[in-house]
Amino acid sequence: MPKASGVKVVAQNKKAYHDYHIIEKFEAGIELFGTEVKSIRQGNVSLKESFCTIKDGELFVRGMHISPYEKGNIFNRDPMRPKRLLMHKREITKLYAKIKQDGLALIPISVYFKNSRAKLEIGLARGKKLHDKREAQAEKSSAREMERRIKERN
Repeated sequence: MPKASGVKVVAQNKKAYHDYHIIEKFEAGIELFGTEVKSIRQGNVSLKESFCTIKDGELFVRGMHISPYEKGNIFNRDPMRPKRLLMHKREITKLYAKIKQDGLALIPISVYFKNSRAKLEIGLARGKKLHDKREAQAEKSSAREMERRIKERN
């Protein structure tokens, strides 16, 4: 049976772009169980309050909610359990050094399937201050207003 090629985005954390300046993006595999994969394929995943931590040289995502698969009965896992992320050891140590030295955070950005494997895009991020959020909102609304005016003229 041939593998499905391409990328299918399942869930995105749009609040991450509102609350953080994303400096760099990384791709990590997710260690999941069968019913969790089926639930993600149905789109039952939420990244709202999730974040990544590094403990004992391993990368984990916490707060990522994967709803129980309705036909999974006894095989369903805890929806909020910490899920281990799969990256090379040197990448994890590099991320750990950046987090400790620069005071950055690792934030999940999106969950997607790439060649039938579940992946998580994580971003190395710095938190925005309130005035930064207001400035970004003002820029977005002014750009929207300019687009509207151009559309009216044409």
